[in-house]
Amino acid sequence: MSISLTPDLSRLVQEKLATGIYRSQEEVLQAALAALDAQEQTLAAIAEGYADVEAGRIRSLEDADADFRSRHGLPEDA
Repeated sequence: MSISLTPDLSRLVQEKLATGIYRSQEEVLQAALAALDAQEQTLAAIAEGYADVEAGRIRSLEDADADFRSRHGLPEDA
C-alpha cells in the first residue's frame, strides 16, 4: 500500500524518524494509529461514564472505596 502525505505530514513523519525511535514511516504511522485508537477508547469510556451519571448509575466514593478495600482485604483506614 502506498499513501501520499501532505508536505506538513511528511515533515512530521521525518521529524519522528529523526528521533531514532522509529525505523520506518510505517512504524511512525502504526504508532500514530495506535495512539489514535487509545484516544478513541478513552473518549468512549468517558462518554459511557457520563451516560452512567446521567442515568443515575453512580455510587459514592466512600461506598466504592469500602467495596474495593473489602474485596482486596485492605484495612478500612490505610
